[in-house]
Amino acid sequence: MDKEVNNFKSTADLTSNPGFQSTLSIASYDENNEKPYNPFEHRHLQHPNSTTGSILHLLKACIGSGILAMPAAFKNAGLVAGTIGTLLAGYLCTHTVAILVTTSRQVCVDAKVPSMSFAETCGAAFTYGPKKLRSWGNFIRALVDFAMMLTYASTLCVYVVFIASSFKEVLDVLQPEWQLSVQMYCIIICVPLVLICQIRNLKYLVPFSALANVLVVIVFSITMYYMFSDLPPVSDREMVANVSTWPLFFSTVVFAMEGIGVVMPVENEMKKPQHFLRCPSVLYISMAVVISLFTVFGFFGYVQFGDDVKGSITLNLPDGDIFAQVAKLLMAIVIYFTYPLQCYVAMEIITRMLKKYQPNKFDNVIQVSIRTFLVLLSVGVAAAFPNLELVISFVGAIFFSTLGFLFPVVVETVYRWDRDTGRFNYIIFKNIVIGVFSIFVLVSGAYVSVVGMIDEFFVEHPIENDNLTFTLIVNI
Repeated sequence: MDKEVNNFKSTADLTSNPGFQSTLSIASYDENNEKPYNPFEHRHLQHPNSTTGSILHLLKACIGSGILAMPAAFKNAGLVAGTIGTLLAGYLCTHTVAILVTTSRQVCVDAKVPSMSFAETCGAAFTYGPKKLRSWGNFIRALVDFAMMLTYASTLCVYVVFIASSFKEVLDVLQPEWQLSVQMYCIIICVPLVLICQIRNLKYLVPFSALANVLVVIVFSITMYYMFSDLPPVSDREMVANVSTWPLFFSTVVFAMEGIGVVMPVENEMKKPQHFLRCPSVLYISMAVVISLFTVFGFFGYVQFGDDVKGSITLNLPDGDIFAQVAKLLMAIVIYFTYPLQCYVAMEIITRMLKKYQPNKFDNVIQVSIRTFLVLLSVGVAAAFPNLELVISFVGAIFFSTLGFLFPVVVETVYRWDRDTGRFNYIIFKNIVIGVFSIFVLVSGAYVSVVGMIDEFFVEHPIENDNLTFTLIVNI
């Protein structure tokens, strides 16, 4: 079990993972043996993952709390546009993962190494790319590492808002006299988060992760029961929402669906890595399941709750039902147990970045300080912007669109520039289209999210009291 978990301890710490065989034709030759260098032959795994196990790992990575935000995403697109948009985003996610893995296999042949991480692949694509760009290799590798660290750190903010909102929903019913704000719940959970994030060895987090997996199945079951009970007519919902809210849709879907950070660990640890892209394809089977589930969840969640749907559909479950309250509370616990895993990934990258500057005798103090700072920072940001839907949209637009869409197409374009760009340079044009889409999601999604967050700071709220309506300017 420890070995299996260690395979996923970080998207940054992958250099210790052995290599993998390439399904591509090999053009690089070993100078001594005068035969093609095959990275798979240099990989020695003690406990490799089966094809089925790899599918399950990828499904677990992609299907998380993000699926609960899909109904809110459909609210911003409409049923027809949301369905088409989800299929499109799913296809793009699948394609960018495929080109990342393909490029990684090619640069492994060039570098004669058994495997590479996401950041190492990006850096090597420049190092073995056009001569004018080769000096950028180390910088690109550091940039991708930094972007990945920010991505996982920003996800911590989403988790804090999720936990705080869930506790508020439950305790407002159980203890109506309290009526604490989401910001106050963010502060309350700060200490428990600091404590659990001090766990540095991943094996000690295994029991929490296992319990979270059981609880999330219970939560999904309860949620789907309410979601499919007494569905209103589909005609009551928007088929195509206002175009101005589409950026929120795309950025939310990208946040929910994107799992590119775990792709290389899964592929690197496969017993038959040929099956990752070729039949039976781990990637295509997994993503077909993910896209189908996300589409169904988003479609029927929006049909059930309409424009009242919240950032997480669990927050829409009826207040007066005990099972609904149990689902909300359990989901808060699930996210609480998942929080230290996200923090662990960010810490792995930070620790590696600071390793050459970090004196060993202060290692304990530095570790505790950085982990505490990450928690306090995520709590502070969550308290400042407690709107779960907007936070998810912002994180998806800024970080996941860049990491999941933009970086892979840039890397493939650079690496193939002096090699094979396809007939009529179709690879170049295809990647330009994906890159433009990524920038559209980034700019438009971030803009709409930021405007909404500003409204959270300074917004006019009408307050009805008997027959009088007052306008209160709230400055949080």
